[in-house]
Amino acid sequence: MTTYDPPRPWIASYAAGVPEDLAPVSGSLVDIVIASARDYPQAPALEFFGRETTYAQLLEQIERAAQGLRDQGVRAGDTVAIILPNCPQHIVAFYAVLRLGAVAVEHNPLYTPRELRKQFEDHGAKHAIVWNKVVADVQAFPQDLAVSTLISVDVTRAMPATMRLALRLPVAKARESRDALYTPVRGTVPWEKIVSAGRLPGSWAQPSTDDLAIIQYTSGTTGAPKGAALTHRNLLSNAAQARAWVPSITRGNGCVVYAVLPMFHAYGLTLCLTFAMSMGARLVLFPKFDPDLVLDVMKKHPATFLPLVPPIAERLLARSVEKGISIRGTEVAISGAMALRHELVVPFEAASGGFLVEGYGLSECSPVLMANPVADNRVAGTVGLPLPGTECRVVDPDNPTQDVPAGAEGELVVRGPQVFSGYYGKPEETEAAFVDGWYRTGDIVTIDDGGFVRIVDRIKELIITGGFNVAPTEVENALRQHEDVEDAAVVGLPSDHSGEEVVAAIVLRPGASVDVEAIREYARGLLTPYKVPRRVFVVDELPKSMIGKVLRRQVKQQILGITTGS
Repeated sequence: MTTYDPPRPWIASYAAGVPEDLAPVSGSLVDIVIASARDYPQAPALEFFGRETTYAQLLEQIERAAQGLRDQGVRAGDTVAIILPNCPQHIVAFYAVLRLGAVAVEHNPLYTPRELRKQFEDHGAKHAIVWNKVVADVQAFPQDLAVSTLISVDVTRAMPATMRLALRLPVAKARESRDALYTPVRGTVPWEKIVSAGRLPGSWAQPSTDDLAIIQYTSGTTGAPKGAALTHRNLLSNAAQARAWVPSITRGNGCVVYAVLPMFHAYGLTLCLTFAMSMGARLVLFPKFDPDLVLDVMKKHPATFLPLVPPIAERLLARSVEKGISIRGTEVAISGAMALRHELVVPFEAASGGFLVEGYGLSECSPVLMANPVADNRVAGTVGLPLPGTECRVVDPDNPTQDVPAGAEGELVVRGPQVFSGYYGKPEETEAAFVDGWYRTGDIVTIDDGGFVRIVDRIKELIITGGFNVAPTEVENALRQHEDVEDAAVVGLPSDHSGEEVVAAIVLRPGASVDVEAIREYARGLLTPYKVPRRVFVVDELPKSMIGKVLRRQVKQQILGITTGS
């Protein structure tokens, strides 16, 4: 195993007050809620459509829910599936599962029954806490996957009483809102029964730091599911790293975090759920991103910390201008999952008076690995600097034990307390993911003299045409520079002559009309000839993940469907 300590040029670029390293964490994730309830018992922990839950109330609900789950047979080490949108019940369920020493498995509630079934086949959970709109999908599982404890959650129960009454009004808008949030179910244990149980005995043992806490499935819905096994140490460390990165935001003291990202995703889970609870923050929960709802909250409680993705930042900024509602007071917004355009940063920061910086991470890394400094020396077009305690190297993808020369392109490998130890139940995939104790990210990067990391592309998505490697991101960025192109995705299709041919799907700006040959001609002015798409297809929209990341594998299937007429 590699024992040397590689150079860390990024330390010199850290913002003032950010430490080089952090002390090892201890305890469990449950302890962060216990500490906030001790220090800020009457402070609002959660806000949901205006209804508040204090930290003291939250901790009591967690203890009661843990006892309720114990009454249903949940024990330490059991896997418990959670299929919920952002809502107070999600927070309580997550920490109640962990309080018992069980393992939380987060799921996207908008997955198809087939996608859910594949993940259940992988983790084998026999207990599930499920949004009532998804209960029927779980009940339809075959007998070999049947859960023994199916707990249904009506998210409207967490809304203010006046809003719940409004949902019952016999008018079309009320019915539409009610149907979006609620579906009657049978044959389940209602969540209200779980949280009405007595409190868990004080003698019940807490989970330990190195116990498995969650199974976080990596993005993508095709192929065999891979669940990243993350411990309490991994997640506690990442929350501590996030706190260290924003020293201007102090614990308690009116800190406000907006959960506009789904908490079943690793990005939302850490920066909204665990980070916010560790800060003693007011966590404002949004079941889905709605710029009008966010702006309504901003009038009362501007966001101290706002994790988002570029499309959310764009929509929020545009809507604030339309409605004449200021986003000023938003102190730190951190963007991930896709490239953040400088053209968005400038107006957003001007409107908010705060920072909008780009970061980077992977589900396997809890997920945050690096971020731009929350300072004037942030570098547009990069994903920033490794977080405190995070080490990285750039290696030859074909010989990952060999570092590439300084400044050269290569595969990013990392290690740190937030990096997972392996995939759940998949020893072979785990072994392939590491080299000498360093996790292979699969991302091609460069690191400049200041330690700033620039993502070039994904190894698995490189297109090999005529013996040359083509990075889809480079071609997409070139296409997006055309004044009529709103968005673009580039993939490789099989070719009898060149191995693969470069093909693009583009979305035009509203009202635009352009000849695809003109797009190709434009690309020729920016790219080496072998990188220019051989074919360009105009589509209405590109398939994207819940957080707005283009799903290139689905784009490839979309294009194949167009070319074959299927």
